[in-house]
Amino acid sequence: MNERLRTGAMGVGILLMLVLAIGVYRYTDAYASSIQPGNFRSFSVAGEGKVVISPDVAKFTYSVITEGGPDLSSLMKQNEEKGKQAIDFLKGEGVKAEDIKTEHFGVAPRYQYANCGQNSSQICPPPSIVGYTVNQTVSVKIRKDDFGKIGKLLSGVVNAGANSVSQISFEVDDPAKAQAEARAKAFAQAREKADALADAGDFRVGRLLSISEGGYNPYYGREAYLDYGKGGGDAGMAPAPVSIEPGSQDIVVNISLQYEIR
Repeated sequence: MNERLRTGAMGVGILLMLVLAIGVYRYTDAYASSIQPGNFRSFSVAGEGKVVISPDVAKFTYSVITEGGPDLSSLMKQNEEKGKQAIDFLKGEGVKAEDIKTEHFGVAPRYQYANCGQNSSQICPPPSIVGYTVNQTVSVKIRKDDFGKIGKLLSGVVNAGANSVSQISFEVDDPAKAQAEARAKAFAQAREKADALADAGDFRVGRLLSISEGGYNPYYGREAYLDYGKGGGDAGMAPAPVSIEPGSQDIVVNISLQYEIR
């Protein structure tokens, strides 16, 4: 009798375990379907939005390079004076102090190497320092209201002591508003595609399951290089003002949407 009860209890236990396992499986499957309702019945569409805007900021850099003998203190003083002349010129033309930034200042020694032949039995002396090169690079930001002065500013800093001007670019200072407009266009285009696909495929557009965004704000500018040798403004060559147009810039946003099929 006890053996029968024991066997019956084991059978009931096994049956309960099977029922429990089936219940867990069904619950898990239902939960997965609830959080990913379109996992096996979904479709994706993409849209692109573009806004064309005019840059409102121009940027360029210039360098003041002073090269000379071993008197480093004198070279640094000369470089500082030329750099100050260029900055004073910019401020005099209305460029704000916060739009003028020193990007680099460096001192590099210049070496003289002994002419030692390969077959010489003498020990070749180490190179000696015969002078230094002092270099400071400054970046300048020009606001839209002063775009008409760009050519004058480029040539003016060279006259004031800079040796070269380069890397002129035009940018949008705050592209957030244009990006939002491009994003709205991209979303509307993607949704329009989804509705067209649903009509063609005889189904309804369900819930939005996922969204991803990509895009780019391309560099748009001009490269202009005014190089007047190590002497800068003292080289005796007065640079003529250059004419540079800002043009326009494309702000592009790409949207990818995934919808449930109903």
